[in-house]
Amino acid sequence: MSILKTWKYFLNCFILLIPIFLWNIIFASSLPKGYGSEIFWKDIPAIVGKSENFLRIIVFVLPVIMSFSLKTKLQMAGFFIYTIGVILYFMSWIVQIYFPEIGWSRSLFGFMAPAFTTIIWFVGIGLIGSRAFIKIPYMSVIYIFSSFFFVVFHSIHTYMVFQRL
Repeated sequence: MSILKTWKYFLNCFILLIPIFLWNIIFASSLPKGYGSEIFWKDIPAIVGKSENFLRIIVFVLPVIMSFSLKTKLQMAGFFIYTIGVILYFMSWIVQIYFPEIGWSRSLFGFMAPAFTTIIWFVGIGLIGSRAFIKIPYMSVIYIFSSFFFVVFHSIHTYMVFQRL
């Protein structure tokens, strides 16, 4: 197999998750205490926690087999959606980190924003990676639906934490 043929496997949608992972690693410890794992995972029903984690694995592993391409209008729209989603996601964290006492940060909507804004960049990834390296029909649909259900469980989890605070 030539180097050029092998290279295409490295150009997958997982690269779109790298900024998210780096952001989370760098700034997670700066979030208010309600987001800390000792509080965030305390007393979460198994059905919610296990479903969330199962779907988390799916939405973070599938991009490895999704080809990164910006050749079509739909893929370009996906990249735009992804970019807007990442900006909103990062902003939701920034507000929580730097302004934890304002009304927005203390509101249900503000507290949950880091959870529910993820659907935007997940949809973007799904549209960008419409083709997989292995033959999987409807790759975008599978990824977007998996992401939707992950965000539902992640948001339910976040709602439960907010109710305890």
